[in-house]
Amino acid sequence: MRVVNSLREARRAAGLTQEELSRRCGVSRQTIIAVERGVHVPTLTLALQLAEVLDRPITSLFMLERVASR
Repeated sequence: MRVVNSLREARRAAGLTQEELSRRCGVSRQTIIAVERGVHVPTLTLALQLAEVLDRPITSLFMLERVASR
């Protein structure tokens, strides 16, 4: 399984830039970029902060995706 997210869409819907979201969560803009691109899975603490700032349930931002096994 892997974690996928809808962070970019939720951030845009909230009218926030990556810089604004990073500032509200106390992380770097690069961290937000990495999470949005799916190259970084946030800690539970950061995921909860993102959900709070975006006023969304955490499960609407982060989901598990099954990866076919060989």
